[in-house]
Amino acid sequence: MEFTTTALNVLMMLAYSVPGFIFVKTKMIDQSHIASFAKVLLYVCSPALSIYSFNSVDYSKELLINLGLMLLLSFLLQIAVLGLTWLVLRKKYADPRYRVCCVASVLGNVGFFGVPLLEALLPDNPEAIVYSAVFIIGMNIISWTVGSMFITGDKKYMSVKKIVLNPPVLALCFSLPLFLFGIKLPAVADSAISVLGRMSTPLCMLILGMRLATVRAGELFGDKRAYISSAVKLVLFPLLGYALMYFLPLDYGFKTAFFILCSCPTASVVLNLSEVLGAGQKSAADSVLISTLLCILTIPLLMLLA
Repeated sequence: MEFTTTALNVLMMLAYSVPGFIFVKTKMIDQSHIASFAKVLLYVCSPALSIYSFNSVDYSKELLINLGLMLLLSFLLQIAVLGLTWLVLRKKYADPRYRVCCVASVLGNVGFFGVPLLEALLPDNPEAIVYSAVFIIGMNIISWTVGSMFITGDKKYMSVKKIVLNPPVLALCFSLPLFLFGIKLPAVADSAISVLGRMSTPLCMLILGMRLATVRAGELFGDKRAYISSAVKLVLFPLLGYALMYFLPLDYGFKTAFFILCSCPTASVVLNLSEVLGAGQKSAADSVLISTLLCILTIPLLMLLA
């Protein structure tokens, strides 16, 4: 894939963060309100993006099999890398900053960041968008259970209730039956869901810009844990994904979509959950911001492999 095209698409997404940065710096928005924006993203835009993704493709047996494979492979890869990162950092597990580092090394911004990338880089593969929706399912099962446990240090999040009762899974319970039976939403509902879903990327970047405005440059770029998580998420994770896809007899669209999604920076859900749960916000913000800034370089370079 062309380096310039990929780089421009990444830069355009990052440009959405500028207004958020300005609003907080000029006191037009108080930093205490960032958590409210995060809740809108988590509980409204994220489920809408999932429904939009499924509603944008037509059912086929082959696609259903590919969706199952995407869910299985992405979930296993995330668990494997999370386990590997935990093994390396387990002696520092008592420090919440390192617990956040483990989570930030695995969870990728595959929805808010990944969907626009898939639409731009794989315009001839419309099914790639729905691949992101099932990738998100595994990611969110991890984030609302193991991820929340790591962030807070509280094992209460390891429950079936947390696996089922979270926004992305509830959205899947609504959209999957419609997809399987070939039912499309009415035009008015589809338009509304599409608008809310497409708000995800700008809102995600606005929140990042707001959070960036609250962090001093010296503190941000001096956080070594953010560089550890970024190195794993932006380099090791996608290269493991590439190796996995290289040896599997799957079509180009599937393999490339998987690789693109693996290459996404640390998920904003790490920061959003930290804001909502009230733990590890500073470390989460540093990890998300550093990885998002560094992906300007890493994603275009990695896409040359595709």
